[in-house]
Amino acid sequence: AAAAGGWRAGRARRRRRGRGEEEEEEEKDEEEEEEGGPGTEAVLRRLREARDDLLNSGFWAASAGAVRAPLSGPAEPPASCVCYGLGRFGRCPAARYQLAFLLLLLDELRVSIGAGGERRGQHRAGPRSRRPIPPQVPPARCALFDPAFSAREAAALRALGLCLLPENEEGKHGVEGSATLFYMVHCGKALYNNLLWSNWSPAALSKLVIIGNSFRGIEERLLSRILQRDYCYIAKVLKGVEEVALPSHPRYLDTFNDTSVHWFPLDKLQELSPEVWDCVEEPMYQDCEDLEIIRKGE
Repeated sequence: AAAAGGWRAGRARRRRRGRGEEEEEEEKDEEEEEEGGPGTEAVLRRLREARDDLLNSGFWAASAGAVRAPLSGPAEPPASCVCYGLGRFGRCPAARYQLAFLLLLLDELRVSIGAGGERRGQHRAGPRSRRPIPPQVPPARCALFDPAFSAREAAALRALGLCLLPENEEGKHGVEGSATLFYMVHCGKALYNNLLWSNWSPAALSKLVIIGNSFRGIEERLLSRILQRDYCYIAKVLKGVEEVALPSHPRYLDTFNDTSVHWFPLDKLQELSPEVWDCVEEPMYQDCEDLEIIRKGE
């Protein structure tokens, strides 16, 4: 069935596109941007093609286990979604695939569950399905922000039924009691650190699911003293997080590399030392040489 704005989650069409074609398309889009850019309908069409590619390549099917992992436990399922740092999906193939993945994920979370006790996110079709529950994360409860969005890209997002955050939160978004999925592929480390700080309690962190840069990878790549100094909330939560990596696929090495699904089981958080929760100082990054985020007002 067609969803808001022409997004269609039905059977994928067969389509192949080589890496060279993606690069050529990006250059072409840059030329179009100078002349006014592709219209909203063209952006939506390319987004549907990206969705088809994700389905036909098998990447979405291979990733489904990772994205369902947080939903298989006792934790409350996400009721809303926030997306940061998506980029120029109207002209950049990588950003477009990331948005298509997010929309497939929202479709997965919106699947109705029958009365027979199926796990959340598991499809069930046919006349035997009964008593569907309301959508878990409808498009209107998915909000996005990127200062780079063009007017046409913003219009395309609205056509899909999605929302735009009115200002740059710098990742400082409190969940306010409801479980929330944060989609932050290839964002700066400070955004993750700010998000953790904004929800720094076992009760709040247990309501977060984060799809973004691997926390394990951050730990492995940074010197311990830098991690502790600049991104202390990431450092302190490492023993309280569960992480499942998205699978590697030759078509999407640059698009989803180093991306994992993270969640924070309440029992693991409660096992951390009480001192972990004592420091709630807002991150300032005064000594950080490579902040990787755009500050509010910049």
